[in-house]
Amino acid sequence: MDYCQPTFDLIKPILFTFGPFDLFGHEISLPIRWYALAYIFGLVIAWQYMTQLAKRPALWSVSDKNAGSPYTPAHAEDLFFWGMIGVIVGGRLGYVLFYQTSAIWERPAWIITGITEGGMSFHGGFIGVATVLVLMARRHSIALLRLTDAAAVVTPVGLMLGRLANFINGELWGRAAPDLPWAMRFASDPYCLERHPSQLYEAFGEGFLLLVILGVLTWRFKGLARPGLATGIFVAGYGLVRALLEFVREPDSHMPEFLREYITMGMALSLPMIALGAWLIYRALTNKPVGAKD
Repeated sequence: MDYCQPTFDLIKPILFTFGPFDLFGHEISLPIRWYALAYIFGLVIAWQYMTQLAKRPALWSVSDKNAGSPYTPAHAEDLFFWGMIGVIVGGRLGYVLFYQTSAIWERPAWIITGITEGGMSFHGGFIGVATVLVLMARRHSIALLRLTDAAAVVTPVGLMLGRLANFINGELWGRAAPDLPWAMRFASDPYCLERHPSQLYEAFGEGFLLLVILGVLTWRFKGLARPGLATGIFVAGYGLVRALLEFVREPDSHMPEFLREYITMGMALSLPMIALGAWLIYRALTNKPVGAKD
């Protein structure tokens, strides 16, 4: 089957296209995709949210007397730029290493040129941004866990938008579920089966749900006064949601056949996140919060 009529077809993957126009004798067009816009808006919203956290010193301590933000709005702006580099470079290299390893020797140029076709890995982007946070914390003498806490609180916005863009693209669909009332067909599915809309599950779990949990923790319970707590909840929460939802996602085709029904690459990469997050949560809850009396 060359084309499958998708169940949801109200929003096209390409919002609009610039061109065609002539460039050095070549006619080219520049499509503006929802996928790219999701990254742009996610990063901009995260930057603005992080800036607001920096302007609320009372959020960072249980005592107003010792309150103070560990970073400034200027640091947030700096992180916005370098974080964008970390997301793109880490996300792309992670996708190649984890999901398209053979491309390294079979078509190395595609690693860069093929980015317009999609192909980004959250776990790769996570490593890229983590590297940026470590370097920035050292450069500006900011306590690392306090900086990662701020990044953890704002990151679910981008995850939610990214998963919605995956849904619009009709990619990363779930396993076949013909009896499910809300099952959907996706244009890229060669079998045109009714499937779990797993992108929407992930947009809710990895994005909206974590955003609400971390928001309540931050604004209602002063969770940022416990260094590492927000980071731990985000890392463990994402890992847990991703690992569970992998059960309804289509197995990775490059995984050995005898493993596909039991574990996916997403699960394998998420299990260490759950362990790390759990340790950070334990550490944060067993240490005194910032500003607490001795």
